Amino acid sequence: MLDKKITPTSCDADKDIEKSSVDEKTTNTIDPNIVDWDGPDDLQNPRNWSKGHKRFNVILISASVLYCNLATTMFSPGANIMEKEFGYDNSAIETLTVTIASLGFAFGPLFIAPLSEVFGRLPIYRVSCICYMGFTVGCARSTNVAEFLVFRLLTGFAASPFMTTGGGTIADLLDKNERGAAMAMFTSGPLIGPVLGPIVGGFVTQDLGWRWSFYLILMLAGAVSILGFIFMRETSTLVILKAKAARLRKETGNSNLCAAGDNQIPIKKLVTHALKRPIKILLTSPLILLAAIYLAFIFSVIMLFFSTFPGVYEDTYGWSVGVTGLAYIGIGIGCAIAIFTFGKFSDRIVRGKNSDSTNEQKYRAERRMILVMYFCFLVPIGLFIYGWTAYYQVHWIAPIIGTGITGMGIVMITSSCQTYVIDLFGPQAAASALSAITLLRNMSGACLPLAASALYDKLGLGWGNSVLAFIALGFTVVPFIFYFYGERLRERFPVKV
Repeated sequence: MLDKKITPTSCDADKDIEKSSVDEKTTNTIDPNIVDWDGPDDLQNPRNWSKGHKRFNVILISASVLYCNLATTMFSPGANIMEKEFGYDNSAIETLTVTIASLGFAFGPLFIAPLSEVFGRLPIYRVSCICYMGFTVGCARSTNVAEFLVFRLLTGFAASPFMTTGGGTIADLLDKNERGAAMAMFTSGPLIGPVLGPIVGGFVTQDLGWRWSFYLILMLAGAVSILGFIFMRETSTLVILKAKAARLRKETGNSNLCAAGDNQIPIKKLVTHALKRPIKILLTSPLILLAAIYLAFIFSVIMLFFSTFPGVYEDTYGWSVGVTGLAYIGIGIGCAIAIFTFGKFSDRIVRGKNSDSTNEQKYRAERRMILVMYFCFLVPIGLFIYGWTAYYQVHWIAPIIGTGITGMGIVMITSSCQTYVIDLFGPQAAASALSAITLLRNMSGACLPLAASALYDKLGLGWGNSVLAFIALGFTVVPFIFYFYGERLRERFPVKV
């Protein structure tokens, strides 16, 4: 084995992780025992795959994220029906049956996502989808609420790798100037899924019963998983080169052959280091901590929205359970508009142009925040519209317009912040960095809806949503901090990963 010094990667303003890894490999190819790509056009390199194959891999991952998030709220119209069937009367437990999966989403990535940076993306995806389907069957066949809550938590844990490891796959496949459309598709799942869930779940619960919500998710997960097992390939550069080095060692008998970028760290030490990485990133980078807090609040707004829809549209406007699901269409349309806008303009803005030439200007990750600086104000605006039009019982289209406006802002903030994090940490640590921000986001998404009834009972829909709007207004300074001071903060607080 080669005696190589272990040098941690640093995320700071002067060092481009992806560029530095390429430079290191170029230098290392001087050593004949270093196994690297067979030239810049080697088709084994995921960056050289066809556009169609890259796109299909991203679609499969995004579909997995979508069905996992679809399941979080598809069951919500059936929560009170299950409550009657199992014979308990507790509003907090009823809310928890819907939100507890988010706790699994929060804690699962801390253990699973870093392992994808050690063992590769593909094994993580395959094990996760099998476990997810098994736990979904457990939810559908539960005979009491305690059993249901356990399986519901485990589904979130099993689904969590798709939320974070998927970001690592996108970083593997695409250069940082080409990730906008892929990230728009990838980040749409946690937002569009909870929107579509109640629309479908309302009619399914009404006509077939709450258990069929899980049977339908099982069918969808099975279809996506079969395609994934057939067509998805490993995208981790280090894992691919390690496999190539192992094959060449066997063929040539040269035991000194080693993959480029492989620091020859003992596997136990490597895994231990990887598992510590998400918390280390969260606690040592002010930018990641601020992004995590911002996204946690934004995700909580979505979940609090959803907790009020049944009461508003069934009690105030007299809609049936099935029709009430259609109230989510407004926020869905807003999300769709923002996804299209982000996918079309994010990469263009990041590449930019020099004012005095037609050449692309020097890359700067903070340009991802430009769209947020324009769209972040939509969140408080939409909250004010939704809260007060629902409070005064204005025509039902008015609060739906408010939710659509909020949805546009939420998608733009979420997509931009997550893409910014992936750009900073690159293929080497993107999954760990995303798991760091996912921890706070999903913990808040699971816990804050428990306070929804107290908030709105005390303040009403008008002032209750106004409180959220004022907080959202305060958060609008965040993208400006990132844009103007992000590079300086990265330089002052570099993260060794």
